Amino acid sequence: MDSDRSDGAGKAVRNVISGDAVVSGPVVQADRIGSLTFATTPAPAAITPRQVPPPRPGFVNRTAEFAALSAALASYGPDSPPATIVITGLGGVGKTELVSQWVWRELAERFPDGQLYADLAEVRRDGGIDVGGVIGTLVRALGVHESLIPAGTADRSALFRSATAGRRLLVVLDNAQHAAEVRPMLPGHGLAVVLSRKRLASLEVDGAVPLTVGPLDTDAGVQLVRRWQQSAAEPDPASGAAARLVAACGGLPLALRAAGEWLIERPHMSLEAVVDALAEEQLRPGEAGRSVAAVFDAVTATFCAHTLALYRFLGAFPGTTFTADVAGAAGVTRFEDGLRDLRTAHMAVGAGAPGRFRLHDVVAAHARTRTGPEEDVREMRRRVTDFYLLAAARADRLVLGARFRLQEAPPALPDGCHGPFRTGAEALDWLDAERANLLAVLRTAAEEGWHDAVWRLCESLWALYHGRRHYADWIESHRLGIEAARWEGRIDAEVRMRNQLARAHYSLGEYDLADAELSRADELLGAVADARLPGIIRETQGLLCLARKRPDEAIALFTRALHANEGDPHGIVVQSYNLGQAVLAAGRPQEALDLLDGAMARARAEGDDAMQVRIGIVRGRAHRASGRFEHALEAVTDAALLAERLGQVVKLKEALELTVELGDRMQNPRVQRAARSKMRELRQRAGIGEPVG
Repeated sequence: MDSDRSDGAGKAVRNVISGDAVVSGPVVQADRIGSLTFATTPAPAAITPRQVPPPRPGFVNRTAEFAALSAALASYGPDSPPATIVITGLGGVGKTELVSQWVWRELAERFPDGQLYADLAEVRRDGGIDVGGVIGTLVRALGVHESLIPAGTADRSALFRSATAGRRLLVVLDNAQHAAEVRPMLPGHGLAVVLSRKRLASLEVDGAVPLTVGPLDTDAGVQLVRRWQQSAAEPDPASGAAARLVAACGGLPLALRAAGEWLIERPHMSLEAVVDALAEEQLRPGEAGRSVAAVFDAVTATFCAHTLALYRFLGAFPGTTFTADVAGAAGVTRFEDGLRDLRTAHMAVGAGAPGRFRLHDVVAAHARTRTGPEEDVREMRRRVTDFYLLAAARADRLVLGARFRLQEAPPALPDGCHGPFRTGAEALDWLDAERANLLAVLRTAAEEGWHDAVWRLCESLWALYHGRRHYADWIESHRLGIEAARWEGRIDAEVRMRNQLARAHYSLGEYDLADAELSRADELLGAVADARLPGIIRETQGLLCLARKRPDEAIALFTRALHANEGDPHGIVVQSYNLGQAVLAAGRPQEALDLLDGAMARARAEGDDAMQVRIGIVRGRAHRASGRFEHALEAVTDAALLAERLGQVVKLKEALELTVELGDRMQNPRVQRAARSKMRELRQRAGIGEPVG
């Protein structure tokens, strides 16, 4: 059977089914929907997350702590409600290592659905953290697709509880400071272990089991020292010297490990002589903070020049994690050798991703006091800023292509040099991994008065915030960008920054705050020459009007945005699409179709597949509003197939949801079954799992 009809854009569509069956258009569309394979749609994480840091050798004692942890879980079973344990103790006392050992010894089989780990110290700034950003990282690790992670912290917390419901999962939250930052990250099922330097009493009121980890006692500390002594050429059995060392280090394993490195490097010295050399009237029992600093002073004094240079760089580095690339940009040589020395001394640890490291926070505090002359620190920070400025600009162009930018293109890399990323996906992952460092660099650059670098770096971060939506970082960075643009007298940059900040508030549903930024930008438009800047302001204002159900105002604004994009084919497609949405919202579906058909023709001519998906979905809604359900089904099926090919999960979800609705309206069982089946499959593939009704 042949079925000829128009697709609404003047293009004939011909459906052909072989055989003697008599079928209608919707059956053909049902078959096409059923052919979706989700080949480019990311599946849930194939590897069960095992993110808790691995245990290290040389662990001693903690028998009482293990017994307390086991007792806390004695009544916990696979069907038990979610449980929480809060472990408190001094920095460097070994809380993280205790949990790592516990997981390795007892919990791997008990929580087979995985282990999630978040070190809140890595994302803490000025005492606070972006809770929503951390939750976003956790749900991504569980296989939830990025585009389906909601904006608000409360919604993300609800999604996290849903994603963890029914899973036998362990969640470890390290370096917590407040109960309020922990609660949204507690799972819907399984066990949460919270590590903190201070007691979180309100979590205990909620039912959390408390456990305090104290310093090692003398016997355990001596046992640890003796293990290192065995590496020396002449083992010294003097328990008195070992006990002195334990007391001088306050029983803190971190300081003892650093001292152990110092000891192993001097096999010709007796333990007594080593302790005397470390002391020099500085190691005083009972003054743990001062003693630990003295141990680190003694250890770093033995570093080779390249290791000491790396340590000083890390003390001055404004970020939290570091890589060979940023150290090299700052002028550090022999990075691998220096890193090996720091890791051998247990002062630096891996930071999750390969090639990324951080200092233990107690060590970092010491390093910040050993940075060298102020002018050297400032020069190093300028080099770091320039590195991130260039790398972020390259990442932005790889991720978003030829979008409108105020700043010039970065210089090309030399032949054979690829930098920290090669593809758009790698560039976005790099931006995400560096996000705490990027914000820290922005802050430092603002404090130093490098205003041109601030707004330029901020403009490049649109690729990160548009793709991963770290709203707290997004808002703070753009406030810095606005201030920097004002200092530079760059009115165009201020307009750009305010629009990007307004988009963050718009996404969060904070429409009044978005309005305030756009109003300030609007006042500046008379002083800018680039017609695209008024266009982007009108576009955002139009989106706000659509969100507030004021389509007539949106039509006027999108019309102005369309005129501002004359000569820009992509801009014309986008604004025609926006205008079509507004006209449809105003109740004029045929007029909307005329606009959308023209936009679709332009998008096809430009090869703009992403916009074809968006336009196709809205065309389906316009046909539905006109009662042409078969045309609507055809338009949305085309959009779904293209979205699947492009891996646009959120648009594919929109298209399938509309297809489900159309199948219900048409009372077509085949369309209903096909659409619902694919909707369920998509949800499972995207990690959100709930079936459609």
